[in-house]
Amino acid sequence: MNANQTLPAVILALDTCTELCSAALLWPEGRESVAEDAPREHSQRLLPMIDGLLTHAKLSMADVGLIAYGRGPGSFTGIRICTSMTQGLALARDIPVVGISTLAAMAQKAIETANARYVISAIDARMGEIYWGCFEAQEGLAVLIGAEQVTAPEALVSPFNDAASVFACGSGFETYPDLILNIDNLTLLESVKYPDASAMLTLAVHEWYSGNATAVDELAPVYLRDTVAWKKLPGRA
Repeated sequence: MNANQTLPAVILALDTCTELCSAALLWPEGRESVAEDAPREHSQRLLPMIDGLLTHAKLSMADVGLIAYGRGPGSFTGIRICTSMTQGLALARDIPVVGISTLAAMAQKAIETANARYVISAIDARMGEIYWGCFEAQEGLAVLIGAEQVTAPEALVSPFNDAASVFACGSGFETYPDLILNIDNLTLLESVKYPDASAMLTLAVHEWYSGNATAVDELAPVYLRDTVAWKKLPGRA
């Protein structure tokens, strides 16, 4: 971490990469979040959610110093919405941004709510596949072990075979429940089904101090599948 970088006083996080639409705000006087399970309504619901959070905190977008966005993996449409919303909010005021893995956000939620040490996150990727990643809690943060992948469910391999307890979270395990039976010492954490912007705040702080925040022109969505490429808004290089 670079201790010389001053953390912005106000951080906004948002995510629409899965069925859950969520936003969260961190400011000196508090931390608030809101989430709604509203498939196909993310583009209508996200901005009012953000406005509500800012109003509650008696702030405006002019006060926001960093935007953390769900970079994927997840729904192609959901990732596009999240990236477009982030771009629109950040461009007007040249706010730096930082992408947060949806799989890491789920693991972080498991760490914060269930005191998990080892976590496997999986999102239903449709087409008979899942997006998945394995994480270990290190100083309270979800740290990726290996690489995030998109594979058939049966190709998921746990690096935590010697661990006494491993938590599973995400819609991938709900869609393919046999995964729980096929992996040793795996316990489904039903309370963490989708990534949530509230957990992204913790990861955003870490990413900021690690120097990973960028200008909005360097948005980097992660699809994992190579069949879809991000296209910037018209007029952008």
